[in-house]
This record gives sequence, C-alpha cells and structure tokens, in this order.
Amino acid sequence: VGVCVWVCLCVCVLVIGHCISHMNDANPVTLTCHTATDGAVTWKFHGEDIESDVELEDNVQLNGQNLSVSEVDTPMLGKYSCWRGKEMLSSTYLLLESEEEEELDNLSLSCWAKSFDCNFSCNWTHSERTPVRLGLGHDCSERRKSCHWVSSDRFVDGRFQFELSHSLSPYAEESTKLELTAEAIINLSILRRTKRFYLRNIVQPDSPQIVNCQEGKDDLKVIIDAPSSWSTPHSFFSLEHEIEYVFKDDGKTGRSSSDLIPKGISKLRVRSRDSLVLSAWSQWTPWKNVTQ
Repeated sequence: VGVCVWVCLCVCVLVIGHCISHMNDANPVTLTCHTATDGAVTWKFHGEDIESDVELEDNVQLNGQNLSVSEVDTPMLGKYSCWRGKEMLSSTYLLLESEEEEELDNLSLSCWAKSFDCNFSCNWTHSERTPVRLGLGHDCSERRKSCHWVSSDRFVDGRFQFELSHSLSPYAEESTKLELTAEAIINLSILRRTKRFYLRNIVQPDSPQIVNCQEGKDDLKVIIDAPSSWSTPHSFFSLEHEIEYVFKDDGKTGRSSSDLIPKGISKLRVRSRDSLVLSAWSQWTPWKNVTQ
C-alpha cells in the first residue's frame, strides 16, 4: 500500500494540503485524517458523503480513520475531507502529477533582485488564478519534507508576488546557482519545475536619486546617489550611471556615461547598473527640469 510521504510518488502536506498520484497508479493512495482523538470518522468528496458516490465506491476503502484510493483517475481528483459529526477535522486535495514537458519559463515565472543583499522577488503569471508556491534550494528541488515553501496571497495585475531569502554572501564570488522550484495546481494536476540561475543575472537596481546639478565653466556636473535599496558599502558595490538629456534650443536628446553633460539643456533623467557584472539597467528616473 502506497503511503503519502514526501519521497515517493504520493505526497501529502499540511492539514489542509494536497496528495499527488499518477494516473491509474497500481499503488493505492492513502489520505490521512489529521485528528488527535480516536473515534469513527466519515469522509466526503467535494462535500458529499463518499458512501453515496457511485463512481468512487469501487476505488475507495476506509482503513481506520484514513482513506485508501486506488486506480486514481480524473473523476477521483479534488477535495477530500474527513468529518466527525458536523466538524471537519482536515481536508486534502488529491491531484495528478503533470507529465507535460512545459518549460518553467513558459509559465511566466520572473525573478529580480534590487541588490546583492539577502532578498529577491518573483512574479508568477498564469491565465488563471492558480495556487502556486516557491521553494529555494536542494531540499525543494529534491522534494524533501524539510523544504521551506513560500506561498503568496498578493495577487496584483494578474500576478502572484513572492519575496524570498537566500544565504549567499554578497562579498564572495558567486560560483553556485540558486535553485528555485515552483509548484502550481493547474486543472487538478500539480506541475513542478526547477529553475537555476545566478543571483547576478537577476540583479536590477532601483532608480537612482538625482541630487542636483553643479554648473561649471563649460558643462554641468550631475550629482547622483545610489538608491536606498542598493547594497553597501557603495565603494565596493559600485554603480555606473547613464544620463539622458534634452537640449533647450532644438529639443534634441543626448546621452552621457559620465556625470558631465553639456550646458543649455532643459531636463534630464538617469538610470544605473552594477559596474562590475554589468547588471540590467534600472528604470529611468522621472524627468527632472534643469534651470541655469
């Protein structure tokens, strides 16, 4: 009898969790009723007593307080719950493990870091508001119980937003890729994919701060500060800047990779990137009017 443990094909997690099987797996799936007390329980499938479900009667068997489901097929997928009287003790979703070869990139998982500090962010985009969770490290990619999963209830503009932490030293040369595993429930199947990347490849600083302009004899010097979210000390984590400006007389634009720009401009804006690893450019600052 196949028991739901993390290291085999069937996986149960959480009191309100999910259990994973393969289509028509010969090994029954055991759904556990999580209760600290003895006594008889009843099981329901989508809120209806299992005993009254004709389609399930040949494939389910009560073993003490737990439920065994055999030859799992599509009609058996969904929410199972165990009850004592009118009290629901726990619930579990029985799902199929997806066998699709869809790449994780095609599922619109994008990540970025504002600095080389310990945190980074990810967005998950899908056509449906599907449940998803992310986990970092070998424990998650190898499906161990010790994996620390991160869920999100922040759903903004069709995206789930995640905040994750890593243990890489920002001062050491990066030689190991991060391993990020995503699990998503899509159409009663669970899709699991792992993405590997260097932190330096997802770094994108926030927009810098334009402090002021100092007028010289022949040009203007733009004083620029790193964003407050950037790694410190700035002498070690240096940024390079690009300035875009508009001439006052003819409206033409120009760019400068130094902090010196011509006189006679009406406005300017700035963006930054890490000068060592040549990270992605930050977003441009808003246009700043220049008075001379």
